[in-house]
Amino acid sequence: MSDFIPAPIAQLPWKTIVLLCVLASFGFVVLYSAAGGSLNPWAGPHMIRFMVFVVMAIVLSRFKESFWKMMAFPAYGIVVLMLVGVELIGAVGGGSQRWLNLGFINLQPSELMKVAIILAVARFYDLLPPSQIRTWGAIWPLFALLAVPCGLILLQPDLGTTITVFAGALTIAFLAGLPLRLFIGGAAAIAVIAPLAFFFTLEEYQQRRVTTFLNPENDPLGSGYHISQSKIAIGSGGLFGKGFMNGTQSHLDYLPEGHTDFVFATMAEEWGLMGGILVLFCFFLLFRWGLRVAMKAKTRFSKLAAAGLTVTIFFYVAINLMMVMGLAPVVGIPLPFLSHGGSSMMTIMICVGILMSIERHPGRRGGAFG
Repeated sequence: MSDFIPAPIAQLPWKTIVLLCVLASFGFVVLYSAAGGSLNPWAGPHMIRFMVFVVMAIVLSRFKESFWKMMAFPAYGIVVLMLVGVELIGAVGGGSQRWLNLGFINLQPSELMKVAIILAVARFYDLLPPSQIRTWGAIWPLFALLAVPCGLILLQPDLGTTITVFAGALTIAFLAGLPLRLFIGGAAAIAVIAPLAFFFTLEEYQQRRVTTFLNPENDPLGSGYHISQSKIAIGSGGLFGKGFMNGTQSHLDYLPEGHTDFVFATMAEEWGLMGGILVLFCFFLLFRWGLRVAMKAKTRFSKLAAAGLTVTIFFYVAINLMMVMGLAPVVGIPLPFLSHGGSSMMTIMICVGILMSIERHPGRRGGAFG
């Protein structure tokens, strides 16, 4: 077959592409059912976006490590400017100002910051001499890089994305070799500051999310409604589910946001435990691939960037699944490849495209494209 297939096509990471197609196709089926057997308004656009972003990821995979190094800080600066633009002219939806209306898509710059911060922090620690990794010079620039975007994202307000951006950067710092005692001390400081932040920093709706997480049954028809209905949907699916198009929680509108934040509950009701295991297994294969790319990378920047991008995708999945099962507060994190949404899918596919690039070009080479 290699005699008939052009080399650039044959060299594509087909195993990964097929895996992503399986996840996105399953998401299409779930969204089609959630819309009552209609391609609109979610399933059709979902697959169109996915096909466009797959092509985008393949194009990104052609760029070499030198390109990502060169773009790390400029990309960070551009996304920060976009976040400032959100504050000035951003579109408002659901009580939050998070989007820039570009006509063909409502772009959420805070999603792009999840990638930009990984590249910027990885580049910083790549430039930092190893002898300085345990000095103050390895710490304050990290928080300088985090301060502006996290502050702007909190103003939107979007606590979930802020946590994801912060956690992604700290993951890179930990992998770069910062002393463990700093992270232990930071965790202790957060434990002390958290109660004060709860009362004096969080908005009222954010406080309700935390109290609802701790005791959702206290207000099952009010602030605890989302989590309660999500648990009912997941539990009622049983082992094999109620069957395609036979879900009741989503079709009768008991389950809010069943096509975005709570899409896993919509899926679990119709496909049951076995459907959930299939989704988790696919994500496990994706994470394993990303970590293998990081381990096989030949340079410090590539290793840190690949690991950080993989962990970013993991945060999406872990936080969303914990949220729909009542193990974490509801923070509005979508489930990759299943939830409806353009900005989040674009961010995930940028992560995948850069991982493909690092896998294709694991060592130092000249040029930026090839």
